[in-house]
Amino acid sequence: MRDLVTRAIQDRSKLIGYALAPVLRKTETGASAALNEELAKYTSDGTVLKLMLQPQAQPGQEQGAVGFYFVASSPAIRPDEVAPELEELAHRGILKRLGEACMWETSDEIRYTQPNGKVELLTSIIPIKAKNGCWVLTSTHTTSEFLNTSIGRPYWETRAVRVAAIIYLVLAVLAVLAAVSIWLSLRRFRDVANEIGQGRIGDYAFTQRNVVPELASVARGFDKLVLDLKRLSQQIRQSAEDNAHSFKTPIAAIQSSLSPVRRAVSQEDQRARRALEIIDSSLARLLGLVVAAQRFDNNTADLIEAPRVPTNLTQIVGEATLNFREIMAANDIRLIRRLDDDVWVQAGKGMLEIVLQNVLENATSFSPRGGTIVLTLTQGHRWVELQVDDEGPGIPDDKIERIFERYFSSRPNRIDGERQPHSGLGLWMVRRNIEALGGQVRATNRIGGGLAIAIVLPRNDE
Repeated sequence: MRDLVTRAIQDRSKLIGYALAPVLRKTETGASAALNEELAKYTSDGTVLKLMLQPQAQPGQEQGAVGFYFVASSPAIRPDEVAPELEELAHRGILKRLGEACMWETSDEIRYTQPNGKVELLTSIIPIKAKNGCWVLTSTHTTSEFLNTSIGRPYWETRAVRVAAIIYLVLAVLAVLAAVSIWLSLRRFRDVANEIGQGRIGDYAFTQRNVVPELASVARGFDKLVLDLKRLSQQIRQSAEDNAHSFKTPIAAIQSSLSPVRRAVSQEDQRARRALEIIDSSLARLLGLVVAAQRFDNNTADLIEAPRVPTNLTQIVGEATLNFREIMAANDIRLIRRLDDDVWVQAGKGMLEIVLQNVLENATSFSPRGGTIVLTLTQGHRWVELQVDDEGPGIPDDKIERIFERYFSSRPNRIDGERQPHSGLGLWMVRRNIEALGGQVRATNRIGGGLAIAIVLPRNDE
Protein backbone atom coordinates (compact mmCIF):
# COMPACT_ATOMS: atom_id res chain seq x y z
CA MET A 1 0.00 0.00 0.00
CA ARG A 2 2.88 2.33 0.73
CA ASP A 3 4.34 1.75 -2.73
CA LEU A 4 1.02 2.13 -4.52
CA VAL A 5 0.04 5.34 -2.75
CA THR A 6 3.53 6.81 -3.19
CA ARG A 7 3.34 6.05 -6.91
CA ALA A 8 -0.11 7.67 -7.03
CA ILE A 9 1.28 10.83 -5.39
CA GLN A 10 4.14 10.99 -7.86
CA ASP A 11 1.85 10.42 -10.85
CA ARG A 12 -0.56 13.07 -9.60
CA SER A 13 2.28 15.59 -9.35
CA LYS A 14 3.29 14.81 -12.93
CA LEU A 15 -0.30 15.25 -14.06
CA ILE A 16 -0.45 18.67 -12.39
CA GLY A 17 2.76 19.57 -14.20
CA TYR A 18 1.34 18.42 -17.55
CA ALA A 19 -1.83 20.46 -16.89
CA LEU A 20 0.17 23.59 -16.06
CA ALA A 21 2.60 23.28 -18.97
CA PRO A 22 0.40 25.00 -21.62
CA VAL A 23 -0.41 27.84 -19.20
CA LEU A 24 3.23 28.40 -18.23
CA ARG A 25 4.43 28.47 -21.82
CA LYS A 26 2.05 31.42 -22.49
CA THR A 27 2.48 33.23 -19.18
CA GLU A 28 4.72 36.24 -18.76
CA THR A 29 7.21 36.30 -15.93
CA GLY A 30 5.43 38.80 -13.71
CA ALA A 31 1.95 37.21 -13.76
CA SER A 32 2.26 35.73 -10.26
CA ALA A 33 -1.31 36.54 -9.16
CA ALA A 34 -2.80 34.66 -12.09
CA LEU A 35 -0.50 31.73 -11.45
CA ASN A 36 -1.54 31.62 -7.77
CA GLU A 37 -5.15 31.23 -8.90
CA GLU A 38 -4.13 28.55 -11.40
CA LEU A 39 -2.24 26.57 -8.73
CA ALA A 40 -5.20 26.81 -6.35
CA LYS A 41 -7.20 24.56 -8.67
CA TYR A 42 -5.03 21.58 -7.69
CA THR A 43 -4.61 22.06 -3.93
CA SER A 44 -8.07 21.14 -2.67
CA ASP A 45 -6.74 17.94 -0.99
CA GLY A 46 -4.04 19.70 1.04
CA THR A 47 -1.30 19.56 -1.58
CA VAL A 48 1.20 22.42 -1.38
CA LEU A 49 2.38 23.70 -4.79
CA LYS A 50 5.28 26.06 -5.40
CA LEU A 51 6.28 27.42 -8.77
CA MET A 52 9.78 28.74 -9.52
CA LEU A 53 11.41 29.96 -12.70
CA GLN A 54 14.97 29.82 -13.96
CA PRO A 55 15.13 32.48 -16.70
CA GLN A 56 16.76 31.75 -20.02
CA ALA A 57 20.52 32.42 -19.86
CA GLN A 58 21.88 35.39 -21.75
CA PRO A 59 24.40 34.86 -24.60
CA GLY A 60 27.77 33.86 -23.15
CA GLN A 61 26.21 32.87 -19.81
CA GLU A 62 25.88 29.26 -18.61
CA GLN A 63 22.35 28.13 -17.88
CA GLY A 64 23.38 26.57 -14.55
CA ALA A 65 24.73 29.91 -13.31
CA VAL A 66 21.29 31.52 -13.46
CA GLY A 67 19.32 31.29 -10.21
CA PHE A 68 15.65 30.55 -9.57
CA TYR A 69 12.90 33.04 -8.81
CA PHE A 70 10.00 32.23 -6.51
CA VAL A 71 6.96 33.08 -8.67
CA ALA A 72 3.80 31.60 -7.16
CA SER A 73 2.47 29.18 -4.58
CA SER A 74 -0.72 27.67 -3.33
CA PRO A 75 -1.66 28.25 -0.61
CA ALA A 76 -0.46 31.75 -1.32
CA ILE A 77 2.21 33.31 0.92
CA ARG A 78 2.97 36.92 1.72
CA PRO A 79 6.03 38.68 0.24
CA ASP A 80 7.76 38.70 3.64
CA GLU A 81 7.42 34.92 3.86
CA VAL A 82 9.27 34.25 0.60
CA ALA A 83 12.78 34.51 2.02
CA PRO A 84 12.13 32.03 4.89
CA GLU A 85 10.47 29.69 2.42
CA LEU A 86 13.52 29.75 0.14
CA GLU A 87 15.81 29.12 3.10
CA GLU A 88 13.71 26.10 4.02
CA LEU A 89 13.89 24.79 0.45
CA ALA A 90 17.66 25.28 0.44
CA HIS A 91 17.99 23.56 3.82
CA ARG A 92 16.05 20.56 2.57
CA GLY A 93 18.22 20.32 -0.54
CA ILE A 94 15.33 21.07 -2.85
CA LEU A 95 16.92 24.15 -4.50
CA LYS A 96 19.96 22.12 -5.47
CA ARG A 97 17.73 19.53 -7.12
CA LEU A 98 15.92 22.23 -9.14
CA GLY A 99 18.93 22.94 -11.34
CA GLU A 100 19.58 19.25 -11.94
CA ALA A 101 15.94 18.70 -12.88
CA CYS A 102 16.05 21.54 -15.44
CA MET A 103 19.38 20.44 -16.83
CA TRP A 104 18.38 16.80 -17.36
CA GLU A 105 14.65 17.44 -17.76
CA THR A 106 13.82 14.61 -15.32
CA SER A 107 11.41 14.48 -12.42
CA ASP A 108 12.65 13.87 -8.90
CA GLU A 109 11.24 13.11 -5.45
CA ILE A 110 12.49 14.12 -2.02
CA ARG A 111 11.31 12.79 1.33
CA TYR A 112 11.96 14.74 4.47
CA THR A 113 10.51 15.03 7.94
CA GLN A 114 9.19 18.14 9.60
CA PRO A 115 11.22 19.61 12.47
CA ASN A 116 8.92 18.02 15.05
CA GLY A 117 9.89 14.62 13.62
CA LYS A 118 6.32 13.36 13.36
CA VAL A 119 5.10 14.05 9.81
CA GLU A 120 6.91 12.92 6.69
CA LEU A 121 6.62 15.06 3.57
CA LEU A 122 7.01 13.90 -0.02
CA THR A 123 8.04 16.58 -2.49
CA SER A 124 7.95 15.94 -6.23
CA ILE A 125 10.01 18.14 -8.58
CA ILE A 126 8.52 18.54 -12.06
CA PRO A 127 10.53 20.59 -14.69
CA ILE A 128 8.54 22.36 -17.42
CA LYS A 129 10.49 23.89 -20.36
CA ALA A 130 9.25 27.18 -21.85
CA LYS A 131 10.55 29.98 -24.07
CA ASN A 132 11.27 32.27 -21.17
CA GLY A 133 13.19 29.64 -19.19
CA CYS A 134 12.71 26.50 -17.12
CA TRP A 135 9.73 26.36 -14.81
CA VAL A 136 9.93 24.02 -11.85
CA LEU A 137 6.82 22.87 -10.01
CA THR A 138 7.30 21.44 -6.51
CA SER A 139 4.39 19.43 -5.20
CA THR A 140 4.52 18.63 -1.50
CA HIS A 141 2.18 16.14 0.20
CA THR A 142 1.73 15.15 3.80
CA THR A 143 2.01 11.43 3.27
CA SER A 144 0.14 10.38 6.40
CA GLU A 145 -2.94 12.34 5.32
CA PHE A 146 -2.96 11.61 1.60
CA LEU A 147 -5.77 9.13 0.87
CA ASN A 148 -6.03 8.61 4.65
CA THR A 149 -3.10 6.16 4.67
CA SER A 150 -0.34 5.58 7.19
CA ILE A 151 2.49 6.33 4.78
CA GLY A 152 5.26 8.27 6.41
CA ARG A 153 4.51 7.08 9.93
CA PRO A 154 6.38 4.31 11.74
CA TYR A 155 4.72 0.93 11.68
CA TRP A 156 3.79 1.03 15.38
CA GLU A 157 2.08 4.42 14.97
CA THR A 158 -0.49 3.21 12.44
CA ARG A 159 -4.05 3.01 13.68
CA ALA A 160 -4.63 -0.59 12.62
CA VAL A 161 -1.47 -1.80 14.34
CA ARG A 162 -2.26 0.11 17.51
CA VAL A 163 -5.79 -1.30 17.64
CA ALA A 164 -4.40 -4.79 17.09
CA ALA A 165 -1.76 -4.20 19.76
CA ILE A 166 -4.42 -3.07 22.23
CA ILE A 167 -6.50 -6.16 21.44
CA TYR A 168 -3.50 -8.45 21.90
CA LEU A 169 -2.55 -6.67 25.10
CA VAL A 170 -6.06 -7.03 26.50
CA LEU A 171 -6.12 -10.70 25.53
CA ALA A 172 -2.68 -11.21 27.08
CA VAL A 173 -3.80 -9.52 30.30
CA LEU A 174 -6.96 -11.63 30.39
CA ALA A 175 -4.93 -14.78 29.73
CA VAL A 176 -2.47 -13.89 32.50
CA LEU A 177 -5.30 -13.11 34.90
CA ALA A 178 -7.01 -16.39 34.04
CA ALA A 179 -3.75 -18.31 34.45
CA VAL A 180 -3.02 -16.61 37.77
CA SER A 181 -6.57 -17.27 38.96
CA ILE A 182 -6.33 -20.93 38.02
CA TRP A 183 -2.88 -21.20 39.60
CA LEU A 184 -4.08 -19.61 42.84
CA SER A 185 -7.12 -21.87 42.92
CA LEU A 186 -5.03 -24.98 42.33
CA ARG A 187 -2.56 -23.85 44.95
CA ARG A 188 -5.45 -23.27 47.38
CA PHE A 189 -6.76 -26.75 46.59
CA ARG A 190 -3.28 -28.18 47.14
CA ASP A 191 -3.06 -26.48 50.54
CA VAL A 192 -6.49 -27.80 51.47
CA ALA A 193 -5.46 -31.31 50.41
CA ASN A 194 -2.31 -31.07 52.53
CA GLU A 195 -4.29 -29.90 55.54
CA ILE A 196 -6.79 -32.71 55.08
CA GLY A 197 -3.91 -35.16 54.83
CA GLN A 198 -2.56 -33.79 58.10
CA GLY A 199 -5.96 -33.96 59.78
CA ARG A 200 -6.04 -30.24 60.59
CA ILE A 201 -9.39 -29.30 59.01
CA GLY A 202 -12.85 -30.79 58.97
CA ASP A 203 -15.39 -31.74 56.33
CA TYR A 204 -16.35 -29.70 53.24
CA ALA A 205 -12.98 -27.90 53.32
CA PHE A 206 -12.69 -27.58 49.55
CA THR A 207 -16.10 -25.89 49.24
CA GLN A 208 -15.37 -23.53 52.14
CA ARG A 209 -11.97 -22.47 50.79
CA ASN A 210 -12.98 -22.14 47.12
CA VAL A 211 -13.43 -18.57 45.80
CA VAL A 212 -13.80 -19.30 42.07
CA PRO A 213 -17.43 -19.96 41.05
CA GLU A 214 -16.35 -22.03 38.05
CA LEU A 215 -14.60 -24.49 40.37
CA ALA A 216 -17.52 -24.90 42.76
CA SER A 217 -18.57 -28.24 41.26
CA VAL A 218 -14.97 -29.47 41.40
CA ALA A 219 -14.74 -28.46 45.08
CA ARG A 220 -17.98 -30.30 45.86
CA GLY A 221 -16.67 -33.37 44.05
CA PHE A 222 -13.46 -33.32 46.10
CA ASP A 223 -15.40 -32.92 49.35
CA LYS A 224 -17.63 -35.86 48.44
CA LEU A 225 -14.55 -37.95 47.64
CA VAL A 226 -12.99 -37.09 51.03
CA LEU A 227 -16.19 -37.98 52.87
CA ASP A 228 -16.51 -41.25 50.95
CA LEU A 229 -12.93 -42.17 51.83
CA LYS A 230 -13.55 -41.41 55.51
CA ARG A 231 -16.70 -43.52 55.53
CA LEU A 232 -14.85 -46.30 53.74
CA SER A 233 -12.07 -46.18 56.32
CA GLN A 234 -14.57 -46.39 59.17
CA GLN A 235 -16.36 -49.30 57.49
CA ILE A 236 -13.06 -51.16 57.05
CA ARG A 237 -12.21 -50.73 60.73
CA GLN A 238 -15.67 -51.77 61.82
CA SER A 239 -15.63 -54.76 59.48
CA ALA A 240 -12.18 -55.81 60.75
CA GLU A 241 -13.36 -55.63 64.34
CA ASP A 242 -16.58 -57.53 63.63
CA ASN A 243 -14.81 -60.25 61.63
CA ALA A 244 -12.11 -60.70 64.26
CA HIS A 245 -14.71 -60.96 67.00
CA SER A 246 -16.76 -63.43 64.93
CA PHE A 247 -13.74 -65.70 64.41
CA LYS A 248 -12.16 -65.37 67.86
CA THR A 249 -15.37 -66.35 69.67
CA PRO A 250 -15.66 -69.86 68.17
CA ILE A 251 -11.89 -70.33 68.38
CA ALA A 252 -12.01 -69.52 72.10
CA ALA A 253 -14.97 -71.85 72.50
CA ILE A 254 -13.06 -74.67 70.79
CA GLN A 255 -9.98 -74.07 72.93
CA SER A 256 -12.02 -74.08 76.15
CA SER A 257 -13.88 -77.21 75.04
CA LEU A 258 -10.60 -79.03 74.45
CA SER A 259 -9.50 -78.64 78.07
CA PRO A 260 -11.72 -81.46 79.50
CA VAL A 261 -10.93 -83.63 76.50
CA ARG A 262 -7.23 -83.12 77.09
CA ARG A 263 -7.62 -84.11 80.76
CA ALA A 264 -9.66 -87.16 79.83
CA VAL A 265 -7.12 -88.54 77.36
CA SER A 266 -4.59 -90.76 79.01
CA GLN A 267 -0.89 -90.26 78.56
CA GLU A 268 -0.56 -93.68 76.94
CA ASP A 269 -2.93 -92.80 74.08
CA GLN A 270 -0.33 -91.25 71.75
CA ARG A 271 -2.70 -91.06 68.81
CA ALA A 272 -5.20 -88.97 70.74
CA ARG A 273 -2.43 -86.79 72.11
CA ARG A 274 -1.13 -86.23 68.59
CA ALA A 275 -4.61 -85.28 67.41
CA LEU A 276 -4.90 -82.73 70.22
CA GLU A 277 -1.53 -81.21 69.31
CA ILE A 278 -2.65 -80.86 65.70
CA ILE A 279 -5.86 -79.19 66.82
CA ASP A 280 -3.95 -76.81 69.09
CA SER A 281 -1.49 -75.98 66.30
CA SER A 282 -4.27 -75.37 63.80
CA LEU A 283 -6.18 -73.17 66.25
CA ALA A 284 -3.04 -71.17 66.97
CA ARG A 285 -2.42 -70.73 63.26
CA LEU A 286 -6.04 -69.77 62.67
CA LEU A 287 -5.90 -67.26 65.50
CA GLY A 288 -2.70 -65.80 64.04
CA LEU A 289 -4.38 -65.43 60.67
CA VAL A 290 -7.34 -63.66 62.28
CA VAL A 291 -5.04 -61.27 64.12
CA ALA A 292 -3.02 -60.66 60.92
CA ALA A 293 -6.19 -60.02 58.93
CA GLN A 294 -7.44 -57.55 61.52
CA ARG A 295 -4.11 -55.79 61.57
CA PHE A 296 -4.09 -55.73 57.77
CA ASP A 297 -7.55 -54.15 57.62
CA ASN A 298 -6.67 -51.56 60.24
CA ASN A 299 -3.53 -50.73 58.35
CA THR A 300 -5.59 -50.31 55.16
CA ALA A 301 -7.87 -47.89 57.01
CA ASP A 302 -4.81 -45.98 58.22
CA LEU A 303 -3.60 -45.62 54.64
CA ILE A 304 -6.89 -43.95 53.76
CA GLU A 305 -7.56 -41.75 56.77
CA ALA A 306 -4.53 -41.50 59.02
CA PRO A 307 -3.05 -37.97 58.92
CA ARG A 308 0.38 -37.43 57.38
CA VAL A 309 2.24 -35.20 59.79
CA PRO A 310 5.91 -34.39 60.36
CA THR A 311 7.22 -37.40 62.27
CA ASN A 312 10.59 -37.93 63.92
CA LEU A 313 11.74 -41.20 62.35
CA THR A 314 14.73 -41.41 64.68
CA GLN A 315 12.39 -41.55 67.65
CA ILE A 316 10.09 -44.11 65.99
CA VAL A 317 13.04 -46.41 65.21
CA GLY A 318 14.32 -46.09 68.78
CA GLU A 319 10.94 -47.01 70.27
CA ALA A 320 10.52 -49.95 67.88
CA THR A 321 13.90 -51.45 68.82
CA LEU A 322 13.05 -51.16 72.52
CA ASN A 323 9.95 -53.28 71.95
CA PHE A 324 12.08 -56.01 70.34
CA ARG A 325 14.79 -55.88 73.00
CA GLU A 326 13.47 -58.86 74.99
CA ILE A 327 12.87 -60.99 71.89
CA MET A 328 16.40 -60.33 70.65
CA ALA A 329 17.88 -61.01 74.06
CA ALA A 330 16.01 -64.32 74.29
CA ASN A 331 17.48 -65.38 70.95
CA ASP A 332 20.96 -64.03 71.76
CA ILE A 333 20.77 -61.50 68.90
CA ARG A 334 22.85 -58.34 69.12
CA LEU A 335 21.44 -55.04 67.80
CA ILE A 336 23.58 -52.19 66.50
CA ARG A 337 21.96 -48.80 65.83
CA ARG A 338 23.52 -46.10 63.69
CA LEU A 339 20.92 -43.36 63.61
CA ASP A 340 21.22 -39.74 62.51
CA ASP A 341 19.61 -37.31 64.92
CA ASP A 342 16.27 -35.65 64.18
CA VAL A 343 15.38 -37.33 60.91
CA TRP A 344 11.91 -36.08 59.96
CA VAL A 345 9.49 -37.51 57.41
CA GLN A 346 5.88 -36.77 56.45
CA ALA A 347 3.90 -39.82 57.54
CA GLY A 348 1.47 -41.33 59.99
CA LYS A 349 3.07 -42.66 63.13
CA GLY A 350 1.04 -45.87 63.06
CA MET A 351 2.05 -46.58 59.46
CA LEU A 352 5.75 -46.30 60.31
CA GLU A 353 5.35 -48.44 63.42
CA ILE A 354 3.83 -51.24 61.34
CA VAL A 355 6.68 -50.96 58.83
CA LEU A 356 9.37 -51.15 61.50
CA GLN A 357 7.59 -53.93 63.36
CA ASN A 358 7.39 -56.13 60.25
CA VAL A 359 10.95 -55.41 59.13
CA LEU A 360 12.42 -56.10 62.57
CA GLU A 361 10.25 -59.18 63.01
CA ASN A 362 11.45 -60.51 59.67
CA ALA A 363 15.11 -59.83 60.51
CA THR A 364 14.78 -61.35 64.02
CA SER A 365 13.01 -64.51 62.86
CA PHE A 366 15.70 -65.27 60.25
CA SER A 367 18.75 -64.31 62.35
CA PRO A 368 20.67 -67.20 63.93
CA ARG A 369 21.50 -67.28 67.63
CA GLY A 370 24.48 -65.05 68.27
CA GLY A 371 23.78 -63.07 65.11
CA THR A 372 23.76 -59.30 64.67
CA ILE A 373 21.15 -56.91 63.27
CA VAL A 374 22.33 -53.48 62.14
CA LEU A 375 19.96 -50.52 61.78
CA THR A 376 21.34 -47.56 59.81
CA LEU A 377 19.33 -44.34 59.46
CA THR A 378 20.77 -41.55 57.31
CA GLN A 379 19.34 -38.43 55.71
CA GLY A 380 20.34 -36.62 52.55
CA HIS A 381 19.26 -33.40 50.90
CA ARG A 382 15.84 -34.72 49.83
CA TRP A 383 15.66 -38.33 50.97
CA VAL A 384 15.87 -40.40 54.14
CA GLU A 385 17.13 -43.99 54.08
CA LEU A 386 16.67 -46.70 56.71
CA GLN A 387 18.55 -49.94 56.13
CA VAL A 388 18.16 -53.14 58.17
CA ASP A 389 20.93 -55.76 57.79
CA ASP A 390 20.70 -59.25 59.25
CA GLU A 391 22.93 -62.34 59.19
CA GLY A 392 20.26 -64.81 58.18
CA PRO A 393 20.33 -67.22 55.25
CA GLY A 394 19.28 -64.56 52.73
CA ILE A 395 16.94 -65.15 49.81
CA PRO A 396 17.62 -67.19 46.67
CA ASP A 397 18.34 -64.89 43.77
CA ASP A 398 15.37 -66.20 41.78
CA LYS A 399 12.98 -65.34 44.63
CA ILE A 400 14.34 -62.06 45.97
CA GLU A 401 12.02 -60.02 43.74
CA ARG A 402 9.01 -61.82 45.23
CA ILE A 403 9.55 -61.26 48.93
CA PHE A 404 7.33 -58.15 48.87
CA GLU A 405 4.48 -60.04 47.19
CA ARG A 406 1.30 -60.83 49.05
CA TYR A 407 1.26 -64.22 50.87
CA PHE A 408 4.84 -65.02 49.83
CA SER A 409 6.93 -66.67 52.53
CA SER A 410 10.36 -68.29 52.44
CA ARG A 411 10.34 -69.55 56.01
CA PRO A 412 11.50 -73.19 56.34
CA ASN A 413 9.21 -75.92 57.68
CA ARG A 414 9.44 -76.99 61.27
CA ILE A 415 11.02 -80.25 62.33
CA ASP A 416 7.60 -81.94 62.33
CA GLY A 417 7.11 -80.95 58.70
CA GLU A 418 4.52 -78.24 59.24
CA ARG A 419 5.04 -74.70 58.11
CA GLN A 420 5.67 -72.07 60.72
CA PRO A 421 2.59 -69.95 61.44
CA HIS A 422 3.01 -66.89 59.22
CA SER A 423 0.56 -64.91 57.04
CA GLY A 424 3.00 -63.78 54.37
CA LEU A 425 1.68 -60.21 54.61
CA GLY A 426 4.42 -58.52 56.63
CA LEU A 427 6.79 -57.36 53.91
CA TRP A 428 3.87 -56.79 51.54
CA MET A 429 2.43 -54.28 54.03
CA VAL A 430 5.88 -52.71 54.35
CA ARG A 431 6.04 -52.02 50.62
CA ARG A 432 2.44 -50.83 50.46
CA ASN A 433 2.88 -48.36 53.34
CA ILE A 434 6.20 -47.02 52.07
CA GLU A 435 4.92 -46.53 48.52
CA ALA A 436 1.79 -44.82 49.88
CA LEU A 437 4.12 -42.31 51.59
CA GLY A 438 5.94 -41.63 48.32
CA GLY A 439 8.96 -43.83 49.11
CA GLN A 440 10.57 -47.03 47.89
CA VAL A 441 11.72 -50.30 49.47
CA ARG A 442 14.15 -52.84 48.10
CA ALA A 443 15.89 -56.02 49.28
CA THR A 444 19.36 -57.30 48.43
CA ASN A 445 21.51 -60.18 49.57
CA ARG A 446 24.56 -59.10 51.53
CA ILE A 447 27.95 -60.13 50.26
CA GLY A 448 28.94 -61.67 53.61
CA GLY A 449 25.60 -63.42 54.02
CA GLY A 450 22.22 -62.22 55.19
CA LEU A 451 19.59 -59.87 53.82
CA ALA A 452 19.55 -56.07 53.61
CA ILE A 453 16.23 -54.21 53.37
CA ALA A 454 16.51 -50.52 52.44
CA ILE A 455 13.60 -48.11 52.95
CA VAL A 456 13.76 -44.70 51.25
CA LEU A 457 11.32 -41.90 52.16
CA PRO A 458 11.03 -38.24 51.18
CA ARG A 459 12.54 -35.93 53.73
CA ASN A 460 10.26 -33.48 55.53
CA ASP A 461 11.80 -29.98 55.81
CA GLU A 462 8.92 -28.14 57.51
